[in-house]
Amino acid sequence: MVNARDAINGVGKVTIETKNVMFDETYCTINAGFVPGQYTQLAVSDNGCGMNRETLVSIFEPFFTTKSIGRGTGLGLATVYGIVKQNSGFINVYSEPGKGTTFKIYLPRYLGKTATASTETPAEVATGGSETVLLVEDEPKILEVTQIMLEKLGYTILAASTPGEAIRLAEEYVGEIHLLLTDVVMPEMNGRDLAKRVLALCPSLKHLFMSGFTADVIAYHGVLDEGVNFIQKPFSIKDLAVKVREVLG
Repeated sequence: MVNARDAINGVGKVTIETKNVMFDETYCTINAGFVPGQYTQLAVSDNGCGMNRETLVSIFEPFFTTKSIGRGTGLGLATVYGIVKQNSGFINVYSEPGKGTTFKIYLPRYLGKTATASTETPAEVATGGSETVLLVEDEPKILEVTQIMLEKLGYTILAASTPGEAIRLAEEYVGEIHLLLTDVVMPEMNGRDLAKRVLALCPSLKHLFMSGFTADVIAYHGVLDEGVNFIQKPFSIKDLAVKVREVLG
């Protein structure tokens, strides 16, 4: 909370959200250190200055700080990281310069003495399809895991790591592309602008946006319009399957 406040210059917004989530085996296989199961998520988001990738690599290191002398010890996030790990949890950070930051903490969900975890597997509840999906994501691991999920569900995937590559694939692909699934915040252009470019090539295309930022943070910056199709990362194969089918109809 203190870091979120300090990241805002002038008037800004700090959002705290909680929800229950589930990590499946596919997600955890590619994301080292994550364990399948049910978790409670605590997300703290701000619309402040954000961080570049060089800073993100070091934020949990003891004594690392971007604050001036006397304003920070660099132990705050290192302490948070230690507490989360000691309680068998995980922590994810999403940030872009000028776009704000979202910290997501996942702690094992308490099901109660009489409650039992669902034995239903993602493969049993997920409904797939045979359509072609243009997938755009600039984070290699997220691109890989999302492609694996969609292919398991039966979809044909055109995978791109940049908006420029996605436009090229859309221009060259001879078949019909049914869905654009794209990250919102990317270096070359944002997801909304990419969707406009691809829609010009494929007028019947449907689109679904995804982001590690919360919907409130995305909406505040005006990157997405209200009411658009949106799924928040990370997501399970079940969540992705349901959302993709909802958008495709």
